[in-house]
Amino acid sequence: MPGDQSDWAAILQQHVTPEHSVNYKALKEHDRAALDRYVQSLAAPWPAMSPDARKAALINAYNALTILWIVQNYPVESIWRTKKPFTDKRHTVDGKKVSLDDIETELRSKDPRIHAALVCAARSCPPLRREPYSAERVNRQLDDNMREWLSMPDRNRFDKAGNTAYISKIFDWYGKDFDRLGGVRAVLAKYVPASKAMKIKYQDYRWGLNDTSDLGSNYSQFNFLIDKVRN
Repeated sequence: MPGDQSDWAAILQQHVTPEHSVNYKALKEHDRAALDRYVQSLAAPWPAMSPDARKAALINAYNALTILWIVQNYPVESIWRTKKPFTDKRHTVDGKKVSLDDIETELRSKDPRIHAALVCAARSCPPLRREPYSAERVNRQLDDNMREWLSMPDRNRFDKAGNTAYISKIFDWYGKDFDRLGGVRAVLAKYVPASKAMKIKYQDYRWGLNDTSDLGSNYSQFNFLIDKVRN
């Protein structure tokens, strides 16, 4: 695996809460050097590795680069308050200049479950694991993340009485990706069997920062639309 995983593991343990929020302030003040060191270690060309190893390494890279970008701009209410957060090729990974979207695109072509693992610093994002992804465990980790993400009622809620699944907008945006797993309904039924016959409704995505403080808690859909146009 490229990069010093001990640095990344320590950052996740120390600055990500069990509820999957990030203490960006403490990270910026106390462990910015370790985060910089980890990201820099991802920049050189990577050795040949198995598909699972590359998948794990790219997920780690995406999440670390996103966190670093927030730290560089902190305090900020949303990642959308920064300049071209997903499309600018400002990062170096595996010897190439890439954007966050570039990393996501490669991962999407390999495994739709990565949508439960890539964390874009928003309150509606899937849970940020408090450990690195590894080649040996990445498939179990992705399944774990799918289950936990779908069990979080502020992100995915299953109303048995109303026979309705209120699910993340991610399933709408990337619906075609999940066709590789049988479609969105099949994915939901695999991880939440009770959802099999439910109607599906997509929840609004909350783009406020996934910070441990209240920063970003008042970031609205209107704010997001304005910032997206500016970008």
